[in-house]
Amino acid sequence: MGGRVARTARGWSVVLGVVAGVSVLLPAAPAAAHNSLTGSDPKNGARVATAPKRIELRFLASPAPATTKITVTGPDNVPAAGGASTFAGKRVSVPFTPGAAGLYIVAYRVGSADGHPISGEVRFTLTTGTAAAPPSATATPTSAGPSTPPTTSAVSPTPAADEAEDDGGTGWLWATGAAVVLVALGGGLLLRRRSTRG
Repeated sequence: MGGRVARTARGWSVVLGVVAGVSVLLPAAPAAAHNSLTGSDPKNGARVATAPKRIELRFLASPAPATTKITVTGPDNVPAAGGASTFAGKRVSVPFTPGAAGLYIVAYRVGSADGHPISGEVRFTLTTGTAAAPPSATATPTSAGPSTPPTTSAVSPTPAADEAEDDGGTGWLWATGAAVVLVALGGGLLLRRRSTRG
């Protein structure tokens, strides 16, 4: 009788040991319900020379579109998200509209399966941006300033035409005067010949 009780006690101790071992592994499951960021593209702290078309965030669990909010801001807090977020499993991507070179901040707020929202930021630096575009836009008015001389040069052809006409008029006067002088010289020569003959 005592041997049977001992065997039963040993059996229960084995069962309890197995249950205890399984229970050690179980607490990891509820933790998985709490979502978290696992990666991004560009990576946090990255320096990129070529602006990506989209910014991608990767999470531990699939984020729900209804409880997910992602914003992208560039230098001087200028918005840089080019459209609505798209969801594919555990990945969320946002179209990126690059601006000036500098620091860009991707802020996210995502709901979890346990109802607890998480939030955070991904920061990356764009080393080459489109900052050259605004100066060129302002450069057009400055380049328009020097274009005022062409208006004055455009006016100059009319006086030039007038001068050409004036020269043409004086040319006619010179030609007429030369003709008169030639006629007078010719007449004088004729008179001389006649007088010498007489």
